[in-house]
Amino acid sequence: MNVAVYCASSTKIDAKYYRLAGDVGRLLGEKRHTVVNGAGNMGLMAATANACMEAGGEAVGVIPRFMIDEGWHHTGMTRLEVTETMAARKQLMADLSDGAIVLPGGVGTIDELSELLCLKQLGLYSHPIVVVNLDGYYDPLLEQLRRTIDERFMNPWYATIWTVATSAEEAVRIVETEGNQDYSDRRKCKF
Repeated sequence: MNVAVYCASSTKIDAKYYRLAGDVGRLLGEKRHTVVNGAGNMGLMAATANACMEAGGEAVGVIPRFMIDEGWHHTGMTRLEVTETMAARKQLMADLSDGAIVLPGGVGTIDELSELLCLKQLGLYSHPIVVVNLDGYYDPLLEQLRRTIDERFMNPWYATIWTVATSAEEAVRIVETEGNQDYSDRRKCKF
């Protein structure tokens, strides 16, 4: 199984987030899954890829050319896919994945999550999306998503397009067991 793991490249974050990323990578690697991530050489991206490969899995990095030119890429990935744009990076990560785990991160991670949710809502991504809400990190974002439903900007039925986990073990279990879902039936989307 190829699992896209979206997360931060920041190095100034609490150690608990590194532990989470390492645990996700290790669990995926032990089960011989492949991590698909943004190929960053630091932060949670590197921690996840390294833990996966150390545990026997593979790691495929997807990165825009300009980031390679800046030296921001992980040089030890199993495979590196180079794109020309950030948009192409997001699309290729989604295309390569059989499911997604979203760890804590900044605006880039939130952007990636938003795009995946939109793709799934439109029926263009059918795989599980698991948001790891360690210590309530994503509470404000999840509350905003709930508000979009409460105020009728989004149909309540779409609240099922993501699942929330609170640990690495739970996230990996969900992404492995939650089947593909078809959200392309627009008749279900009427208010």
